[in-house]
Amino acid sequence: MKKNFWNSIKLTPVLVGASLLATSQVKAEEIAQVNADAQIINQLDSYSTEGSSTSKDQVTSVSQLRDVSPTDWAFEALRSLVERYGCIVGYPDRTFRGNRALSRYEFAAGLNACMQQMERLIAASEAVMKEDIEKLKRLMAEFESELAALGARVDNLEGRVAFLEDHQFSTTTKLKGEVIMALTQNFSSGNQAILADRVRLALNTSFTGEDNLVTRLSAGNAGAFNADYNNRFRTSGDPVTRVDGSGNSALLNQTFNLYPGQNNDVQVDWLAYYAPIKLSENSEIKTYVAAFGGIHSDYAPTLNPFFEDYDGGNGALSPFASESPIYRIGGGTGVAFSYRLGFLESLLGPSTATISYLAGGSPNSPLDGQGLFNGDYSLFGQLNFNISDSVALGFTYVNGFHKSDSPVFGGGAGSGFGIVGTQLANQSNSQLNSVLENNFGPGVTVDQQDKISNSYGAQFAWRVGDGVSLSAFFNYTNLTRIGRGNDDIWSYGGGIAFPDLFKEGSVLGIFAGVQPYNGSASYFINDNGVSRQTRISNDTVPLHIEAFYRYQLTDNISLTPGVIWVNSTNQGNSDDQVIGTLRTTFTF
Repeated sequence: MKKNFWNSIKLTPVLVGASLLATSQVKAEEIAQVNADAQIINQLDSYSTEGSSTSKDQVTSVSQLRDVSPTDWAFEALRSLVERYGCIVGYPDRTFRGNRALSRYEFAAGLNACMQQMERLIAASEAVMKEDIEKLKRLMAEFESELAALGARVDNLEGRVAFLEDHQFSTTTKLKGEVIMALTQNFSSGNQAILADRVRLALNTSFTGEDNLVTRLSAGNAGAFNADYNNRFRTSGDPVTRVDGSGNSALLNQTFNLYPGQNNDVQVDWLAYYAPIKLSENSEIKTYVAAFGGIHSDYAPTLNPFFEDYDGGNGALSPFASESPIYRIGGGTGVAFSYRLGFLESLLGPSTATISYLAGGSPNSPLDGQGLFNGDYSLFGQLNFNISDSVALGFTYVNGFHKSDSPVFGGGAGSGFGIVGTQLANQSNSQLNSVLENNFGPGVTVDQQDKISNSYGAQFAWRVGDGVSLSAFFNYTNLTRIGRGNDDIWSYGGGIAFPDLFKEGSVLGIFAGVQPYNGSASYFINDNGVSRQTRISNDTVPLHIEAFYRYQLTDNISLTPGVIWVNSTNQGNSDDQVIGTLRTTFTF
């Protein structure tokens, strides 16, 4: 049997395995049988190359095969075939699978190769000794059943492969899935315990072997927890006024309640394409095109190992502890390019430069004030330096435009309360308007003000040792409310992770920091047609402390208990918020 046929038999079960996930017609026992046959064929594949005199692993003496003993009855016959006809090659370490005994099926495969080699010599009119032919006949008689079984197994596998190829899902697409089930409760503000879920199914399609088209479906049932809060308003010439309220808080978000909504409705939440542009043999530009749901961490290193899991179920519990808030400024539809800076490698190690443009809000709408270039957007740039195998440093800049109702740290969302940070940091007017109307009556609203943000960030990661990793970030945003002044928004944090603690694949993570808060908030309020300036005082900053332990039960199941404590929500004198979570994550 020819080498390319053996290779095709070996590779086919891998391709078939992907299709089984989407093909209900194929029974579980079919999969098990194909895997068993594939394992046998993999073993035999190494022997199918025997007889090739150009192989670098060519055995020239039977003594080089450690598994064959001189006391074996067929030793002399085998030595004659090996040394005269070169029809057996060994594994790279000159063994047949280490020191284990040579199986009869494996020997039959080698014998089959010798038969083919001798047939080629006879066809080429080259001399073949009669005594060797007799020895070969003796071996063929001894291994007659194994040789027949080999043919039967291959014929059977060919039939199975043909059936599966006819019913497979795709030869270019692999399915990757994640299911999260989380028992979680905010022990403050009267929240109740819930069992949250989120499902992600990503179809990864490659057309060239180097590109990747990602189509991700998601569904979930959880939203952010509610929090009581109060802000302190001082209108010109008036005493301080407390403004109370309650509602969802971005400060209390967890990764599994982001994006998909709360009704388990299935939707496409990410559609993007990765592909390299070759500049030369050793140089390329990595490109990224997002049709929907793109975020900066899709293509830029966030330098927060063991906490970052791209809002998946195997990193930190909260989006704040997962990555710097600067990566949450903007998102949606656009392009990104990343290039390796070879001229800096001798000084700063492997270095990359990344730039991108993402349009948020409603980039697919042709209406005025929306679209790709007339609505929300973020222009992103980052330099990343891998100074050594254990130290990395990144510097990031983001210029953003946000409509009056768009949160600054909203990941490109057109409205809402943001992914991280306080109300006053996100500056989503609809959220503040509901608070003002509840306290001061109808007609009291914040002036509609579009916003321009210029954000500067630094990220740092240090792998101290095999069991300890440190990471930290700092972020400053200068926010200009067009025609109404500037605000300063700050955020910083750091974490320590202990990978492989107690069990390989597990990790203990502890993170502390301050979520984005507004250090100088000043608004113009429209009070039933009368505009007046209002200063909002900032008594506290939202300190965030989080601890979690991801225990890797199996390769595909992890269990993560953890706790999140936030000392103030929505920039006021609210009660401390404490969230307890037990998250179970299934990956496949």
